[in-house]
Amino acid sequence: MNDNKSFVKFEKVDKSYDGEVLVVKNLNLDIAKGEFLTMLGPSGSGKTTCLMMLAGFETPTNGEIYLDGDPISNIPPNKRGIGMVFQNYALFPHMTVRENLMFPLEVRKVEKNEIEKKVKRALDMVELGQFSNRMPLQLSGGQQQRVALARALVFEPRLVLMDEPLGALDKNLREQMQYEIKHIHENIGITVVYVTHDQSEALTMSNRIAVFNEGKIQQISSPDILYEKPNSSFVAQFIGENNQLKGKVKSINNQTCVVETITGENIKALKININNVGDSSLISLRPERVYINSKDEFDNNFDAIVKELIYLGDHIRTRLEICGNDQFIVKVPNSNMGLKLTEGSPVKVSWKTEDSRALETK
Repeated sequence: MNDNKSFVKFEKVDKSYDGEVLVVKNLNLDIAKGEFLTMLGPSGSGKTTCLMMLAGFETPTNGEIYLDGDPISNIPPNKRGIGMVFQNYALFPHMTVRENLMFPLEVRKVEKNEIEKKVKRALDMVELGQFSNRMPLQLSGGQQQRVALARALVFEPRLVLMDEPLGALDKNLREQMQYEIKHIHENIGITVVYVTHDQSEALTMSNRIAVFNEGKIQQISSPDILYEKPNSSFVAQFIGENNQLKGKVKSINNQTCVVETITGENIKALKININNVGDSSLISLRPERVYINSKDEFDNNFDAIVKELIYLGDHIRTRLEICGNDQFIVKVPNSNMGLKLTEGSPVKVSWKTEDSRALETK
């Protein structure tokens, strides 16, 4: 049975569409009241299926989903008190903005004077009060998405589900909407479950992120922990940019280990899920944690060759050949242009032991 802390609870949930292949496997997940949880993962990882089961559009093959302590698998979608926001907005094109927002209230038999108050409050929340008499097609994509958000919030649901809601917007508008949704969540304290394959979106908005792959949660944590302390090579690669260096574990010393690369260099790293000397390992290292031609002494110091320089405004994306890897990326801040790097030139590269993580390879 559900415990008091979980507002949403998946308990041993499986989902199969064909009776053979499980797209969601033994999912156990607790979401707190007021939390913004993002389900993040590649296509086919099971994240959208989880959202559809929570919404009531799909039924678990095994297990149970609880909402505020009550099992909901047999409750139809319209009786769950859940708001939904989709990528395609799903607005009624023949209704004005105001009528789109009135609809979910009329369906729920809310009194007329209450409807007016709630519609006004929801439109003010997304700063679209002056557009109430426009038709959806008279609005920009960003405005339509804000109407869809207001419609999901207007009946004050217990929970709001969002399925790739910003996928159709251009980059600048998408980033602006991320902050707007984040601020609305903070202001009204509603519980949000959000699905995306965009890791920067997940990092920006979430209290916690559940990283999905092959129907299972690989790691669930706050954005900073996921980025700084990935517990597998999949999570390290999926969240943010990441350098990988292959090798074998040469020695282990408490929390650290030495990994010998395929070209014979020894890298000192944090031991994350390494068990034995001789195991294959993948070193995970963020591009912004690497120093070029630094005067400081670090534990890991290697020679490298500059292969490519790409100017990106605030930083120079520098591709190096190092330790048998010619796709090794370093982000050199633009303020460090004094380094005067040139393609083909040799450089010294260094980083701290605690910034490199030795992960097992499967």
